[in-house]
Amino acid sequence: MGLKRSSGIILHPTSLPGPDGIGDLGLEAYRWIDFLANSGCSLWQVLPLGPTGYGDSPYQCFSAFAGNPYLISPTLLLEDGLLTLEYLTPRPKFDSESVNFSEMMTWKNSLFEIAFELFQKSRRKNLIAEYQQFLIDQSFWLDDFALFMAIKKTQDGVSWKDWPAGLRKREPGALENFLENNKTAFNHQKFLQFLFFRQWRSVKDYANGRGISIIGDIPIFVAYDSADCWSHPEMFYLNSKGLPIVVAGVPPDYFSPTGQLWGNPLYRWNYHKKTGYSWWIKRIKSTQEQFDLIRLDHFRGFAGYWEIPAGNPTAEIGRWVKGPGVPFFKTVKHSLGRLPIIAEDLGEITPDVVLLRTEFDLPGMKVFQFAFASDPSDAFLPHNYPVHCVAYTGTHDNDTTLGWYISAPETERDLCRRYLASSGADISWDMIRAVWSSVAEIALAPMQDLLRLGTEARMNLPGKLGGNWSWRMDADALNETLKSRLKEINYLYSRDAGSNYNYLNIIVP
Repeated sequence: MGLKRSSGIILHPTSLPGPDGIGDLGLEAYRWIDFLANSGCSLWQVLPLGPTGYGDSPYQCFSAFAGNPYLISPTLLLEDGLLTLEYLTPRPKFDSESVNFSEMMTWKNSLFEIAFELFQKSRRKNLIAEYQQFLIDQSFWLDDFALFMAIKKTQDGVSWKDWPAGLRKREPGALENFLENNKTAFNHQKFLQFLFFRQWRSVKDYANGRGISIIGDIPIFVAYDSADCWSHPEMFYLNSKGLPIVVAGVPPDYFSPTGQLWGNPLYRWNYHKKTGYSWWIKRIKSTQEQFDLIRLDHFRGFAGYWEIPAGNPTAEIGRWVKGPGVPFFKTVKHSLGRLPIIAEDLGEITPDVVLLRTEFDLPGMKVFQFAFASDPSDAFLPHNYPVHCVAYTGTHDNDTTLGWYISAPETERDLCRRYLASSGADISWDMIRAVWSSVAEIALAPMQDLLRLGTEARMNLPGKLGGNWSWRMDADALNETLKSRLKEINYLYSRDAGSNYNYLNIIVP
């Protein structure tokens, strides 16, 4: 996959400013795109956009296909006649620095109930026709998802393993009876998906029109408590009761003496192979429609993955199992024509992982923060980067650069200062500059690093229960000073997208 020399920023939409307790796909998303375009960037990387489940994590979603309804902008629903101003005034006073997921959900769900009622009464023929077409286009996953979420709501949100047997096992009579008595809840879920995809399509079209490509994310595994697992148990290693037999994780290493127990169900890859990997092809194709490039999370799992017996308290006991490998990617490429994929090849990388990545010419990832635990031969130091890679100061799983530097061992801090010829006084931008000046085709940094923020702005601490994914950007962050500084390093290191657009304060699609 050929890439042009470019740069961009990692910022999940939930981190945008806005009045409704969480960043969304409204006016601030368009303002953000304008900032990127006018600072010479051409890439915006986001995390998975699915409906979040356990721990509010975008990597534990209720569906591999659906969108997160809490990203829907209430302000934009005014234009569609699906809300009126009276329902938005007064708004609750939300924390502008972080997401309180419980309070936000209560507020937005109340608005969505109203929007659905108004939609059912709507006489806007174009909107209704658009909705009907959406139901047709997304039918291969939408009904299962809407049914899953409607049942979950009547079961107080518990996992599908704890549903009544008829619903858990998808017995036709039980499902028909449920639908007969809960048609409104079922249709409400489909309506929310329509709104999400409609707003996201407008955001993506606007971004592409301003020369911004969006990098999305496919987690290799899906959540156990998901519509995918419930509706297609044959795809996973589940027992007769629908419970996982083996689960995903990674073994112990230098950073984690007990490994990481993710708990996701593992795929029956032999079953997927017999179907021509049809579910995966649909999944990647669906993601391609949402994004311009795809970051394939835990790429090494396609070469080989760590299998842990279900019920184990840690990831220490397990075994390596061969993944689908070359035949999988050949089938996907044959079906889709190309592989616009960035391989997340971090962690314990063995020769088979490297061979799989190079076989399909996929760029890997280099994270600068990982570079200082050894010596100048470290592969994560910029002078050792290959051209065909994507370089980061850090990712959503890392501490911010400032937070990392403050807490790192002094030996690493010393090597970092010596490498950068820096006092460390402006470590965030020193490391940004080093990544931007490297030969890597793509250079990326989390927005927190551009703002020189510390650990308080960290997006995720793997293994920590609660308190993740909640950081939000200050409404005044996108100022002229920051834009000029970012544009300057894009120019100096030949990453400037060359935008000639004028800055637009607020854009409504």
